[in-house]
Amino acid sequence: MIKVAVKRSKDPIILKRLHALLYGTNTNPSSQQQHEGEGESIHNKTYWTKRIHSLCTQHGKVDEALLLLDNLRLHGYSPDSLNLSSIIHALCSSYRFTDAHNRLIQFINTHHSVLDERTCNVLIARLLDAKTPQQTLIVIRSLIAAKPAFVPSLINYNRLINQFCSSNQSDEARKLFDDMKIRGHSPNSISYTTMINGFCRVGELDNAYKVLDEMSNNGVLPNSLTYSVLLRGVLRKRNAEEYPELMNQLWRKMINEKDMSVNNAAFANLIDSLCREGFFHEVYMIAEEMPQGKSVNEEFAFGQMIDSLCRAGQNHGASRIVYIMRRKGFLPSLVSYNCIVHGLSKDGGCMRAYQLYKEGTEFGYHPSQATYKVLVEALCQESDICKAKDLLEYMLSIEAIDRTRIYNIFLRALCNLDNPSELLNVLVSMLQNQCQPDVVTLNTIVKGLCKNKRVDEALKVLNDMLAGNLCAPDVVTFTTVISGLLNDGRTEEAFHLLRVKMPENGLKPGIVTYNALLRGLCKLQKVNEAMDIFCDVLKDGKVFNSTTCTIMIEGLCRSNRIDEAKKFWDDVVWPSKIHDDFVYAEILKGLCGSGRFNEACDFLYELVDCGVSPNIVNYNILIDKACKLGLKAQAYQILGEMGKNGNQSQFDSPSLHLSALSYNTKQQFRKIQIYESTKMNYFLSRQLHG
Repeated sequence: MIKVAVKRSKDPIILKRLHALLYGTNTNPSSQQQHEGEGESIHNKTYWTKRIHSLCTQHGKVDEALLLLDNLRLHGYSPDSLNLSSIIHALCSSYRFTDAHNRLIQFINTHHSVLDERTCNVLIARLLDAKTPQQTLIVIRSLIAAKPAFVPSLINYNRLINQFCSSNQSDEARKLFDDMKIRGHSPNSISYTTMINGFCRVGELDNAYKVLDEMSNNGVLPNSLTYSVLLRGVLRKRNAEEYPELMNQLWRKMINEKDMSVNNAAFANLIDSLCREGFFHEVYMIAEEMPQGKSVNEEFAFGQMIDSLCRAGQNHGASRIVYIMRRKGFLPSLVSYNCIVHGLSKDGGCMRAYQLYKEGTEFGYHPSQATYKVLVEALCQESDICKAKDLLEYMLSIEAIDRTRIYNIFLRALCNLDNPSELLNVLVSMLQNQCQPDVVTLNTIVKGLCKNKRVDEALKVLNDMLAGNLCAPDVVTFTTVISGLLNDGRTEEAFHLLRVKMPENGLKPGIVTYNALLRGLCKLQKVNEAMDIFCDVLKDGKVFNSTTCTIMIEGLCRSNRIDEAKKFWDDVVWPSKIHDDFVYAEILKGLCGSGRFNEACDFLYELVDCGVSPNIVNYNILIDKACKLGLKAQAYQILGEMGKNGNQSQFDSPSLHLSALSYNTKQQFRKIQIYESTKMNYFLSRQLHG
């Protein structure tokens, strides 16, 4: 049988191992491990157990261990629970949980007699890490069928029940809960709390209260975590009448609870529930009054409030907690504080964030680089250069920080302003402070100058780089300047940089450079020159991308050369399989703009027939044009096709781009009276009348 396995196996590693085991040959002379086991008796169980365990743990070669075990079995070796444990743990450590489940079931069916209760529970606990409760339940049932006296441990029951509850399978969890009692376990507070949580998750508060009553009737006292879990369900249901009494019971339980970890879990669950359901005023009241007293560490409590509020997007509310903390003599953790500043900077509260940053410096806070980036960008968007510069100076004063990177972040933020002189001032400041600018610095400055139509100054910077006064330019530098020159209508200078200066400096333009060149030429209505450049790209063997195709089709369509655009699609784009929704959109806009609406519809339907799923923007182009032409029936038909052709989720979503249509377009949609379904009726009512 082993010889047959050698012949059938296609894996060279497995072939070598099988050959070594069969013929006793050494396939890797440099490896001492290959010599191990030669001459050992198949009955030396201790040796083979250690060998399998070593492969699984020390060497991480679970496949070799499986191969060795299978071949040993062919020679009459009978594996035991230690062999199985090594294999299962190794498979789980490799995240091969399905293999672990299957291997254990296979072992149960053939060698269940060697498994003791402790080993079974250990292996079940390991399988529970997969968080696939149905698979683990199958294993448990197999064990019980093979060993009727086996009873999983209470901890394993609780974990499995929790996994079913977490996946909203409260009925399965309840069956398991009842089975646990039938098999002799007395549920503890964790068991009951888990079941209450499961029913609350699916909105079955009546069943949750029944479990609470059952808990008390069986002499198991609910703890603070139990009440916090029940409160989550009450908050989710918006049961205002039950909330105050449950809250009072929770505070009383917390004060009497001796286990601080239970109180911490209960408090964290409560605050998270309040923030999830939008009861932020309750969180502020708790922060002010601290009704839990000393039963929860105050710093932990404040930190949990800040964390939950930030995750709920309530960064201003989190800053309010900081003020309450400081008034009571506590300081927030630097991580929490940074989270607030970062969130405020991203959500339009940069002035508040700046104020918090200034106040935070008093107790040793300084923004992380990510927070500095979003804050300085937000300040520049508000045109508050003074505050942005103040933040820059503070960041530069921090020890062991990459000063060049700090400058680069600031320069990138300045690019959003119409103030190119400030870019050059920062460059001068860098040199004066003996901070050498790198190529990223100079590329950022060049981009900002070109963006603000200061191409001559960008050329000066490039010339300084070429002259060796600054670091050498790269492809990005040339691409940026070429794009700026084309936007300024200076085609000859752009070609000079591309064809002369770049080769002189050992640089080859990539597809991004060519895309910038093609885009600039098409904007200047020099489509023929752009087509020549594209042909050169093909001749040189360079691979173009979908952006290239979009630029070319857009240029042809804007020059009213629709037939050439279609030919370009047929001859170049479609055969290349390099196309995306942006390419489709340009063709559709070109056809619709030239009065060829029916051809645009045919083009979209042909794409669908070929297996392409155009996105919602492409459909909206046709819908908008149909409505402007007064073709209500066609607009409705396209709307229906959009739902059929893989856009159902977007079709149902309020993000449908109808808001971008004209007022007359919306009015025409409102007049559509023929609906095929209630869903369509609701959708149109929500999108067009809402």
